[in-house]
Amino acid sequence: MRWSSDALPLKMAAQRSSLMQSHQSWTDALPLCQLCGVGSAPNCVYSPDGKGTQSHPNEDGHFRFSTECCFLYGVFNGFDGSRVASFVSQRLTAELLLGQLSTGHTDADVRRILSQAFDVVEKSYFETIDDALAEKASLQTQLPEGVYLSAQTQKITERLKALEQEVSGGATALVALILNNKLYIANVGTNRALLCKTTSDGQNQVIQIGRAHTTDNDDELSRLAQLGLDPVRLRQTGLISGQSSTRRIGDYKVKFSYTDIDVLSAAKQKPIISEPEIHGGQSLEGVTGFLLLMSEGLIKALESAHGPEQVNQEIVAMVAAELVQQSSLEAAAQSVVERVKRLHHDSYVSGRQRAPHCAKHEDMTLLIRVINYALADGSLTPTQGGRIYPVSVPYSNHQSTSKTSVMLSLVMPAQGTLTNGSNTASTLEGDTPTAGVPQRRCSRPTHTRRAPAPALETAACSGREAVRRRNRTRREECLHTSTSLSSTGSGAPTTARARVCLEIWGRSEDQVKHNIIPSVSRQQSP
Repeated sequence: MRWSSDALPLKMAAQRSSLMQSHQSWTDALPLCQLCGVGSAPNCVYSPDGKGTQSHPNEDGHFRFSTECCFLYGVFNGFDGSRVASFVSQRLTAELLLGQLSTGHTDADVRRILSQAFDVVEKSYFETIDDALAEKASLQTQLPEGVYLSAQTQKITERLKALEQEVSGGATALVALILNNKLYIANVGTNRALLCKTTSDGQNQVIQIGRAHTTDNDDELSRLAQLGLDPVRLRQTGLISGQSSTRRIGDYKVKFSYTDIDVLSAAKQKPIISEPEIHGGQSLEGVTGFLLLMSEGLIKALESAHGPEQVNQEIVAMVAAELVQQSSLEAAAQSVVERVKRLHHDSYVSGRQRAPHCAKHEDMTLLIRVINYALADGSLTPTQGGRIYPVSVPYSNHQSTSKTSVMLSLVMPAQGTLTNGSNTASTLEGDTPTAGVPQRRCSRPTHTRRAPAPALETAACSGREAVRRRNRTRREECLHTSTSLSSTGSGAPTTARARVCLEIWGRSEDQVKHNIIPSVSRQQSP
C-alpha cells in the first residue's frame, strides 16, 4: 500500500462504514415490547461547585423486542466509544430473532443458541475492523526510524491515530430472553440482573442472577489461574487495560496482544473472553414481579454514594415505589435513574465520607420488565388501595461471600392479604451454576385492579383527602424512621429503608434524627 494514493484509504474507510451500518435498519420493523420501560442518564463529571458536565458521548446501549414466540432484552455498556455496544446490540438481535429460536427448543438448545450468538457477533465485529487493522499495520512499517519529522511522516501519524480510534473499544453485554414462559440470562462482563417476585408465603424476594466478571469473582480467578496467571496479582491489579471486566466483547488489543500486557503475558491462551455465563431457563409460570437489567454505571453510581453493601435492596425499593406512583413503565424507569443520579450528586456536594467517591459517574441505564404486574395508575397512593409490605432481599458483594437478608418496606399495590414468611430460595433450572431464584405463586390476579376502599369512594376523598392520607402515611414512616435513628445514635449508618424514606419526604438525616418532621398541614394545600 502506498500512502500517496489518498483515494484508497478513503475508499476502504467508506466500505467499512457501510459494512458497519448495513445491519442497522432491519430492527426498525421489530415491535418494541410494551411490558418494559427504559431509563437512562449520560455520564457526568462534577466541578468543585457541584456543577456537572458530560465528559464523553453516551456509550450505553439497549434493546427490547417482542416476537410471536419470545421476548428479548439487552443492556450494553461500551467503553472507548459506543461502536462496539451499538454493533453488538444490533447483531445480537439478528442472531437471535431471525428464526433461530422456536417454542420447540429445550433449555439446552436455548443455552447453545445464546452462546453461539455471542461468539458469532464478536467474530463479525472483528471482521469489520480487519481492513483497518491491516492498513494500520502497513502504515506502521512506513514510519521512519528515529525522530525525523516530515510532512509525509505527520500524515501517516495522523492517519494511524484515526485508525486506532476506529478499531479500539469494547463492550459488556447482559441479555434476557423469555421463551416458553421461561427466563434465560446471558451475561458478559459487569452489568447486573435482578429478579423480584412474590413468593407463595407472601414475601417479595429479590435474587441477583449471576455475578460480575471481575477479579473479585473467585470463579473468574480460578478460570484465569488455570490459564497460568497469578490470581493474587490479578486481584491486586484490579483493572486490566483500564477495565474491571474479565469478559468483554471487542477490545482487540487485549484479545490479540495480551502477551504484551504484563499481568496477562503468562497466559497459555486468550484470557479475556466473550463467552457468556448463561442461567436458566427459570419458569415464570404464576410469577408476579419484575426483572431489572442494569448497566455497570448505574450500579457504581449508587455504590459510590451509599457503599456497595445494599445496592440491590435500594434499587428494588426505588423501583417498587415508582411502580406504585407512575402511570407508565418508561416514567418509572427514568424516575429511578434520576433518583440515583440525584443521590450521587448530593453525596458529592455534601462533603461527607462518600463525597470523594462521587466526583463522577458513568452512563447509566435501567430496564424494567414487569411480569404479570398490574401497573398502578398515577393517582394510586399507599393509602388508595396500596399497602406497605416487607421484602426479604438476599445480597452478597465482593467483600463477603456470605448472604444476608435485610428487611425493607416496599410500597406494593394491595391485591389480597399477604403475610410475612421466611426467605426461601432454589436454583435456576439447567446445568449452568447460578445464584438461587425462588419459585413463586401469583398472589394477585393479572390485568385486574382492586376496587377502591369504601372509605375512598366519595368524591371528597379523591382529591384533598387522598393527599392528606398519603402525607399522613409518609409522616408516620418518617416518624418510625426517626425513632430508629435516634435509638441507634447519631453515629449509626443510615439504613436503605431510612434513606429511601428520607428522600421521599425530602428531609436531611440530621432533621430526622432530631424528630424535625414538617407539619402535615403545610403539605395539604392543593
